[in-house]
Amino acid sequence: MALSRIFSKWTLVLGLVGSLLAVSGCGQDKPAFRGVDITGADYAQGWELSDQNGQVRTLKDFAGKAVVVFFGFTQCPDVCPTALQEMAAAKQLLGSDGARLQSIFITVDPERDTPELLQAYMANFGADFVALRPTNEQLAKVTKDFKIYYKKVEGKTSTSYTMDHSAGSFTFDPQGRIRLYNRHASGAAALAADVKILLSGK
Repeated sequence: MALSRIFSKWTLVLGLVGSLLAVSGCGQDKPAFRGVDITGADYAQGWELSDQNGQVRTLKDFAGKAVVVFFGFTQCPDVCPTALQEMAAAKQLLGSDGARLQSIFITVDPERDTPELLQAYMANFGADFVALRPTNEQLAKVTKDFKIYYKKVEGKTSTSYTMDHSAGSFTFDPQGRIRLYNRHASGAAALAADVKILLSGK
């Protein structure tokens, strides 16, 4: 009887160990992203804003593409152009898949970033780059939705102010789901590698 009970206990223990190994094995297929995996996050769900051409755009407009979203302003001296240049370089690194990467720039300075200025600014990075220009009310909402910090810093004159803002970007998969937070200056190669994973359906 004692031997039988001991055997039963070991059977139970081995069964539990096997179950735990099976569960841990399921995680082995998790994509090895370079960016911060925020899959399933309940924020950064999208937008409905006018672009540099006056057309209202939503995330659904870019279905089938990986979408990278960055918040900034055209008079930003270094952070913003660096981020946009990385997006452009990542597109090149992707080769033929580059057509399935959509870059979105949302200005945190709609007062100075007119549609005409945004058109000219986007042209520096790529013909298909899209700039979104929210109203002040929309800006407050979309930055809250994306957990983005921004603040106007007064200058010597009323027009010489600058903008402090969060420097990271967000990547959505082709199904429109938020997947990654990309730290500033992570590099074009890291972004391209992550986008390639998302385009593969993972």
